[in-house]
Amino acid sequence: MAACPSVDPDRWQDGFDELVGRIAGRFARVEPRRRARLFLLGLLAGLPRVNCWTIAEHAGETSPDGMQNLLSRAAWDAEAVRDDLRTFVVDHLADPAAVLVVDETGDVK
Repeated sequence: MAACPSVDPDRWQDGFDELVGRIAGRFARVEPRRRARLFLLGLLAGLPRVNCWTIAEHAGETSPDGMQNLLSRAAWDAEAVRDDLRTFVVDHLADPAAVLVVDETGDVK
């Protein structure tokens, strides 16, 4: 079982805002930039089901259309966002003994 240190909510919000600011320029328009922030907050919200409907509802939107548009049609540089996120993580969490494990399946291990 992984150990998770306690995170001060104010510091978490500051870090999140810093990350969003770092990736903001990767979006061609302000609307997808704002929606990306809401999308990320939805991913981090601990929703019982995570999809465009539930994330849109969490963001106060009446349909998933905007979230779906962000993922399928909006102009943004996904590779640059990935690189920015990696740099952010290394800058804030770097530890020579660290190991990162990513499991996208959602299966309980």
